[in-house]
Amino acid sequence: MKIAVRYFTRTGNTKKLADTIAAVAGVKAQLIDVAVEDDTELLFLGSSVYAAGVDNQIKDFILKLNPNIKKVVCFSTAAILKSSYVQMVKLLSERNIPVDEREFHCRGAFTLMHIGHPNEKDLKDVSQFAKDILNS
Repeated sequence: MKIAVRYFTRTGNTKKLADTIAAVAGVKAQLIDVAVEDDTELLFLGSSVYAAGVDNQIKDFILKLNPNIKKVVCFSTAAILKSSYVQMVKLLSERNIPVDEREFHCRGAFTLMHIGHPNEKDLKDVSQFAKDILNS
């Protein structure tokens, strides 16, 4: 199965999750400015929440995404919102790209909030999440 990991981050929080997922999947995590190959079957897509929404760069990436991808699995970080999943599903569904109902989200450090996150427990949890996805 052809797997890819793409992510967007401003602070590095989502990169930590992406790198952990990529290590489990045996691929390299790459920023969303790297196109996804046409024969990709599973895309782990990482976003962050800024001002209650996903960044416009994620929206642009999804607009350019090949609709032949078999499934997208979302993961995210945020200081305040509990998830970007609903927003991501809406954007991907508009392109007829299937989204797994499972997602991973954890707190991300921002100013004085959630300092140290994603932490070791978060990384252990996202590692198990990736294993569960890959083994299902």
